[in-house]
Amino acid sequence: MCPSEISAAPPPSARPAHAGTVTDAAVAFIRSARYETVPEDALAVARRCILDSTGLFLAGLSERSTAILIGSALRQGGAPDALLLGAGATRVPAPVAARVLATSGHAHDWDDTQVSHDPAHVYGLLTHPSIPPLTAAITVCDMLGGRSGRDLVTAFCVGFEVACKISEWMRPDHYLRGHHSSGTVGTFAAAATAAHLLGLGDAATAHALGIAGSFAAGIRCNFGTMTKPLHVGRAAENGVLAALLAQDGFTADGAVLDGPWGFPTVLSGGFDPDKVGQGFGRTWTIVDPGVSIKPYPSGILTHQSMDLVRRLVVEHDIAPGMVDRVEFHAGDNILKPIRYPVARTGLEAKFSMAALIAMLIRHRKAGIEQFSDEAVGDPAFQALQRRITTHRDPGINAQGFDLIRSRVVFHLTDGRRVEGWADTRYRGGPSLPMSEADLVDKFTDCTAAILDRPDREALIETIGAIDGLPDAGAYIDRLRVQCPAAPLVIDLPAPPAEAGHA
Repeated sequence: MCPSEISAAPPPSARPAHAGTVTDAAVAFIRSARYETVPEDALAVARRCILDSTGLFLAGLSERSTAILIGSALRQGGAPDALLLGAGATRVPAPVAARVLATSGHAHDWDDTQVSHDPAHVYGLLTHPSIPPLTAAITVCDMLGGRSGRDLVTAFCVGFEVACKISEWMRPDHYLRGHHSSGTVGTFAAAATAAHLLGLGDAATAHALGIAGSFAAGIRCNFGTMTKPLHVGRAAENGVLAALLAQDGFTADGAVLDGPWGFPTVLSGGFDPDKVGQGFGRTWTIVDPGVSIKPYPSGILTHQSMDLVRRLVVEHDIAPGMVDRVEFHAGDNILKPIRYPVARTGLEAKFSMAALIAMLIRHRKAGIEQFSDEAVGDPAFQALQRRITTHRDPGINAQGFDLIRSRVVFHLTDGRRVEGWADTRYRGGPSLPMSEADLVDKFTDCTAAILDRPDREALIETIGAIDGLPDAGAYIDRLRVQCPAAPLVIDLPAPPAEAGHA
């Protein structure tokens, strides 16, 4: 075919978003949002999410994955745009800063989760919505300087809302195919937040979303490894980079959320046409249906079961030596993603019912310390896991996947049988929210190794008043801490010996 025979239609990069498209609606929302247009109840929940996420940024500094990324960022160098978490006053390019910050925030798998009431979504929960947009808000505000606390909170709410609506509207096939939505949809959250703060115009904002659509990635085979939190780190990094490239004139398709080759069609079979009419910001997902703040640093599908196990252990004063065996009955919506029959590492334990049940029998709690490789690798803990079996329960499967259902049966050495059904409500979710004291306790657990009590209390107070800060730097500066592992990034200990999956 000679050039004259090629269609004269404009290339995709030249096409702006078209009126009436989902992309056009997203662009209009990102561009028009103001602090005054965010409802007070949404702002109240946003402050809770920011407190929770900030603790998790700092908690992630205890993880080898974060130390490796800090070392990589130090070797990479570059423009001093924004704080490199864990490296004191060191500054690095904004996308690199976002990669480290967001990976650290998801390193313990303890960050909040978007709620859905649509039974088609299988788990009733979708993406981890806070870390990517909050990371982008922190990084871009730090890069720009002079932005207020209101600017940061507004941008966070914008990115949160855009990603949650995309996640809700996409058909559930996206997750069922094996995509990790916190890595894929999270990229749009960070891009929307960054585009809002950079003040991009209509075309540039559409291009930022288009670039984000090609950057978005994350597959579930990496659950239980360092790469799962890196999905979220890359979502934040790529979203910030997409907005910065668009600011410089880099182009992409102007309707990435629409059409036969758009992101939702390619990766999930499209949007649900009955949902798209909800629009962005008419109802705010952060309030309705809401967000679940995690009580445990593990896959959220396990939390109702964990609460049940802890209750039975405490009520019946069950010690490890009293346990002959434990049977865990659940449906595919728990047992398929929670995939390790026996966990060998702390990361695998987050996706192993045997490990989680053993943890609560042995320690009666499940926090950062209990998920260490040392605690999970202890021979007594390993032996206890092997007395716990999981059963795919046809009766539970038959009830459907709109709720997380499970039951636990303890067979004790004295012949007693102790059992119960898990509450189908999420502790930490809208129907059973964590109290302010619960949030502070979690924040304390997350930051105890990094902050002393006066600094911790000052950070909590700063976040509580973040809307009133004339300069968001008063919050961001409190994150300029020195990671205990940072001096080791050049001389990291050898990685553990490889072990096959259980």
